[in-house]
Amino acid sequence: MAADRLMLARALEFALVAHGEQTRKGTTVPYVSHLLQVSGLVLEWGGDLEQAAAALLHDVVEDTAVTLQEVVDAFGGEVGVIVAECTDTGADEAPGRKRPWLERKRAYVERLQTIGPRSALVIACDKLHNTSTLLVDLELHGLATLARFNAPAPKQLWYFRAVAAALHGRVPAGLHRELAAHAEKFAALTGAVEWREGQD
Repeated sequence: MAADRLMLARALEFALVAHGEQTRKGTTVPYVSHLLQVSGLVLEWGGDLEQAAAALLHDVVEDTAVTLQEVVDAFGGEVGVIVAECTDTGADEAPGRKRPWLERKRAYVERLQTIGPRSALVIACDKLHNTSTLLVDLELHGLATLARFNAPAPKQLWYFRAVAAALHGRVPAGLHRELAAHAEKFAALTGAVEWREGQD
């Protein structure tokens, strides 16, 4: 337990250095706020300290110059697996050089079918916090909130529902209900009709 607490402290320090001055998309909120809240949700929904450490690191490969091997070297293979399964970018991608949004999200949703339960919990908590903050902003600022995202509301709605469907039965039932409810609240607040394959 003491070793896990030390890992958690090291993971926070590592994430703070890696993400530097990054902020939440379209806001002045330091990015670490998201990482701390996802880590807290993981613990609240029954995760252990190793999963909580992985939650602090879940975006370092996707959004910073840190490589997955560096995460494995610093925190071990189990944390590395969780971070890898949280990441929707490929080994040849980097911030500013990613595949188109839809291509990445399609592949990610497909991969969610095969991830382990430890990763599934971290992913669900990540998506829950993301949608929570998005819904708050939509209620406060309206549809202008959507301008800061890389996909229109119908595609966002498709993604939220697809992720919830992929995680059904693999995370605590209450957590899944919240995640699914957030997708439907997003639909209600935006008036979006879900994007379907074959549409532009």
